[in-house]
Amino acid sequence: MLLAVNTRLLIKNRIDGTGRFINETLKRITRDHPEHEFVFFFDRSFNKDFIFSDNITARVIYPQARHPVLWYWWFEISLTRALKKLKPDIFISPDGFLPLSVEAPCIPVIHDLNFHHRPGDLPRMVRNYYNTCFPKFAEKATRIITVSEYSRKDIAKSYDIDPEIIDVVYNGADKLFKPATEIEKKETRKRFTGGKDYFVYAGTLHPRKNIPALLKAFEDFKKETGSDMKLVLAGKDLFRTPGMKKKLKHMNYRNDVILTGRVSAKDMHSIISSATAMTFVSHYEGFGIPVLESMQCGVPVIASNVTSIPEVAGDAALYINPSKPETITAAMKKIIIDIKLRENLIKKGFVQSRKFSWDKTAKTFWESIEKVLNCDAVKNNKPQSRRDAETQRR
Repeated sequence: MLLAVNTRLLIKNRIDGTGRFINETLKRITRDHPEHEFVFFFDRSFNKDFIFSDNITARVIYPQARHPVLWYWWFEISLTRALKKLKPDIFISPDGFLPLSVEAPCIPVIHDLNFHHRPGDLPRMVRNYYNTCFPKFAEKATRIITVSEYSRKDIAKSYDIDPEIIDVVYNGADKLFKPATEIEKKETRKRFTGGKDYFVYAGTLHPRKNIPALLKAFEDFKKETGSDMKLVLAGKDLFRTPGMKKKLKHMNYRNDVILTGRVSAKDMHSIISSATAMTFVSHYEGFGIPVLESMQCGVPVIASNVTSIPEVAGDAALYINPSKPETITAAMKKIIIDIKLRENLIKKGFVQSRKFSWDKTAKTFWESIEKVLNCDAVKNNKPQSRRDAETQRR
């Protein structure tokens, strides 16, 4: 069968959370299923590394989808025109966006609904696009994939969608993320923190990541302990971060906070695996890949007790209330003082992390695709809506 895939987020050296999901799953799915043909749709020139196997044809259609107006143009005009000519058996969109007038069965991956619950974190045009279009995308979908049981329930409740047509496909973490040697840790500390131990946050510096609270907690930790530890924020700015910038400007310990900007996967591994602890204190997450990466590296995790994070970390994290910076401070002090706690969290982290892998992700992703490919409507080359699928199931 012919499968069309939205791969516009596969951009060399610019792979973030959703991009990693796309890269790791499609790499495996296309290689494991040579009996099917795949057409990858890019919105700009692409790197040949993303053409994972011989059963892939790549097409570039314009314009580059960089903001809401161009998102609409790319999906509703350019991509729609291309899909109507191609007539694929199924359209897969790993970033959740769908062309609403295409007749082919559609599977979007809706990673989370942060924009629904925290619209103020996004620029006006972006939040308006998301909150106008994603309910329509969910309605259009034949099946929906998401990355946690939390998000599955959230999508079902928020958009009044039957949870039975939503499949949970957990994220994984690269095998690169493994414990560092003492020599590697020493070299990383020398490179980034002048040889000092440090807490780390990894990921985009987005408002929902709660960076201002983390900075306040770290400042209080420094005041109360007199420690010479540093805080490394490894990631790029995304959308509005005035709260973080204001807090940084007025910090007494500003020189102890290191902002790395975007780093390579290799450097991210070095930074995470050499840290004293991961501080992942988000207000909202659909999954939280850095938690998993830290556990694989043998690094204890301080994590929020909300949304999907406890589902990922299980009993292998020291939980805090993200709305109360004092709980983050208390966790920081506890994790550097209590050696047995650290050892226990590391041991549990290795066990918990084995529940997830990109191989498992690709397998369950494909199982969801097969549910659509194997339905009678698709076999007979007829379009199928979500309502048709629900009727057939009943």
